[in-house]
Amino acid sequence: MQIDFPGGKRVDATYKGFVIRTDQSQASGGEGLAPSPFDLFLASLGTCTGYYVLAFCQKRQIATEGISLTLSATRDETSHRVTTIEVRIRLPQAFPDQYADACVRAAGQCAVKAHLESPPSVAVSAERV
Repeated sequence: MQIDFPGGKRVDATYKGFVIRTDQSQASGGEGLAPSPFDLFLASLGTCTGYYVLAFCQKRQIATEGISLTLSATRDETSHRVTTIEVRIRLPQAFPDQYADACVRAAGQCAVKAHLESPPSVAVSAERV
C-alpha cells in the first residue's frame, strides 16, 4: 500500500490498483471531498460485518432485500476516543425467525472485529530516500 499527499488535507492510499481517497472535514481544515481516515476505519468494520451477513444469507439462499446494517460509535467526552461501536442488523419481517440469532453470530465473525479485539502492534519508522 502506498500513501500519498495530493494536496490540502487529502491523503490517498493506492492498493491493488485502487485509489482510496480521504480528506478532512471543513471544520478540520479540509474540503470535505472524501471520507476521513477514521470514517473509513468505521466503514471497514461495517462493510466487513455486512459481508458476513451477506455470505450467511447467500449460503442459505435467504433473500437479502431489505437487510441493512447501521453502525454507531460512542465517544468519551474527555478523550474523544471511541469507547463503544454498535452494529445493528436490520432484518425485514420476511427474514426466517430460525436464522436471526445465527445471522448475528455469523456477523460476529468479521475479521476486522477480530483484529480490534486482539489488535496487532503498529510500528512506525522513517527513512531518508
